[in-house]
Amino acid sequence: MGKVYEAIDGRLRDFILDQQVFFVATAPSMADGHVNVSPKGMVGTFAVLGPHRVAYLDYYGSGAETIAHLRDNGRITLMFVAFTGPPNIVRLHGRGRFVPIEDPAAAELLAAFPADGPDRHGVRAVIEVEVARVSDSCGYGVPLMSYQGDRDLLLRSHSRRTEADLAQYRATRNAASIDGLPTFP
Repeated sequence: MGKVYEAIDGRLRDFILDQQVFFVATAPSMADGHVNVSPKGMVGTFAVLGPHRVAYLDYYGSGAETIAHLRDNGRITLMFVAFTGPPNIVRLHGRGRFVPIEDPAAAELLAAFPADGPDRHGVRAVIEVEVARVSDSCGYGVPLMSYQGDRDLLLRSHSRRTEADLAQYRATRNAASIDGLPTFP
């Protein structure tokens, strides 16, 4: 049976930070819009900022659904799943915002991430979430899986791009969601 928690406490914080992958779910306000679920990973790209506040680094990718949906309505759910050890699933429901990497507010958020984390070239925004609901569930049906390491393809791909290349990528490939919602202002 699942439980609802008052906040992200020490035990939940440790569980969340120990997971190598988490999932982000958002949806647009429009009734026929597409719900989006994205896997996120890379050690050092997620931070617990407080008992009701978390953030993660958002790298350039094939889409920008999360950013478009957050601009539209702010709703977001993050899910952390134990693929090793005791079964557990933790969900964080809340309201999110994206802070473009060039925004001065991003510098304050970036300070919460480990300095020895992955290369930040290619980070387009920091996603910050005010967590309204923290819950867990059993995870009994989740398979046991082995973690072999982070993939380096995303970071290698971005390392070959200049800032101008990334700006062009954002303008041409990340300008709108699959439902036509705008992403970056």
